[in-house]
Amino acid sequence: MNLVFHKYHGTGNDFILIDNRDGTIQLSGDIIARLCDRRFGIGADGMMLMTSRTGYDFGMVYYNSNGHESTLCGNGGRCITAFAHALGIIGNSARFLAVDGEHTSEILKEQGNVTWVRLKMADVPATSCQVPRSEKRKAKSEIISGIRHNRHCERGEAAASGIQINTGSPHLVLFVEDAAAIDVVGEGRKLRNDPQFGPDGTNVDFVEIKGDTLFVRTYERGVENETLSCGTGVTAAALAFASGQWPVGSGQWAVRSPQSAVRSHPTSMSLRAKRSNGIGDPGSGIIVETLGGKLTVYFRLENGTFTDIWLEGPAEFVFEGSINDLISQ
Repeated sequence: MNLVFHKYHGTGNDFILIDNRDGTIQLSGDIIARLCDRRFGIGADGMMLMTSRTGYDFGMVYYNSNGHESTLCGNGGRCITAFAHALGIIGNSARFLAVDGEHTSEILKEQGNVTWVRLKMADVPATSCQVPRSEKRKAKSEIISGIRHNRHCERGEAAASGIQINTGSPHLVLFVEDAAAIDVVGEGRKLRNDPQFGPDGTNVDFVEIKGDTLFVRTYERGVENETLSCGTGVTAAALAFASGQWPVGSGQWAVRSPQSAVRSHPTSMSLRAKRSNGIGDPGSGIIVETLGGKLTVYFRLENGTFTDIWLEGPAEFVFEGSINDLISQ
């Protein structure tokens, strides 16, 4: 079988996109992993299949580079919107179905191979959750609802504090003094696999408050490496920042990681101190810098819920091609 593909990236988070609306393409996890391999395949952080879904413009099925189907990819959602627009499937807006439910997206402008896309994310309750002690070890990442503020515990140097939040994919957000100095792969891997996050683990975001922006570096599960950008991670960082400024409840969930040496920044003091910079005021956008570029997150805080959450930024077409040998093996 000759497989036709298109390559896109969203601020350096790159994907293989395949039009499978006719449902004829069936790829194993091993083949997907091989296609995503940067030495033996096309190379990408993940792959998306565009499918047909009744009542929607299209469906989005996302696979991490390890070949496993995964949770929502925010940059992927923006890239598949640009892909659908290039194919003539949509005009300047889309309504599509992903693993976490319905999403809408909009084309803002086009400049050569770059399309500016905004993606609406699912609402996130801004209420802290107290996790019963008996549930901590068996809780799965995917069942997280709302924002959990984590403080470090008595384990001294072994502790890490942060905010646990699900923006379509689970994230642990750690505010740090100097994100550039963090060993993202080493420390991220330790926290990602902490048993408290269940068998599926979590993504880990290291966030620095940098002037009037946030700087975010992300260790992504499934890729098992740092990526240049992560859309759900950027969104998680923005909402985590906002949740540190406005009262969201008093429940605390302790996160212990015996392996990690990360020291997180004391969020309650530092976030309030930055309010004068204009970051995260209700209704405004938060500019988030990643290694691959800048994204903006817009939202409203209404009745204890972050709503009208939009992730905005560039989605760039890189190249298209076809491949046969790898999928014939």
